[in-house]
Amino acid sequence: MVSHHQKYHPVPLPAYNSIRPEKAQSEADNFFKRMSKRHSIRDFSNTNIDENVIRTAIKTAARAPSGANQQPWHFVAIKDAKMKHKIRDAAEAEEQKFYNGGSGDEWLAALEPIGTGPNKSHITTAPWLIVVFAQRYGLRDDGSRYKHYYVPESVGIATGILITALHNCGLSTLTHTPNPMSFLNGLCQRPKNEKPVMIMPVGYPTPNATVPQASLYKKTESDILSIF
Repeated sequence: MVSHHQKYHPVPLPAYNSIRPEKAQSEADNFFKRMSKRHSIRDFSNTNIDENVIRTAIKTAARAPSGANQQPWHFVAIKDAKMKHKIRDAAEAEEQKFYNGGSGDEWLAALEPIGTGPNKSHITTAPWLIVVFAQRYGLRDDGSRYKHYYVPESVGIATGILITALHNCGLSTLTHTPNPMSFLNGLCQRPKNEKPVMIMPVGYPTPNATVPQASLYKKTESDILSIF
């Protein structure tokens, strides 16, 4: 548990990724090119992934900044086939309700170009699942609660770093958010102060993997950037 009784005490910066100013643009260009190859997929190969790769990617995600350094996240990595089947069955039950009218016409229309549906075979095909939990509040050793700050923002940043870390070692992912997801607490043996926010299948793409054509559209720089 992160200590909440420490006084402010500055220490020297322990590490810094030092890059000379004249090299900054080439580093930025190279990273952009690498990340431009990132795509969410649903066609996963069952090729094995070493557990240590998953562990290291999650440790990288846990380096994310967070509100008051409370690190309000927990990651559950799942390789067990039976557990993946249970998660798929529960997720598909919720998705069936969603696509049978629970979502509303506008939401379904927005998803139509993406080609999604209630079948979630990628949950059992991908060699690993990572379930991301957000800790809505902290628990002290005596069971009492303490407030967490900026939880959605902190967990969102950590999840983005996780996706980037996995892509960096050649793996593909998908961000899947069945709603509601409370079934994941029981299956993953997580306490009630944690809210599941995402299921991420992780693996290599199949040779014939596809992506929706609509997903290749990205907003222009002028749409996403203002400089003053």
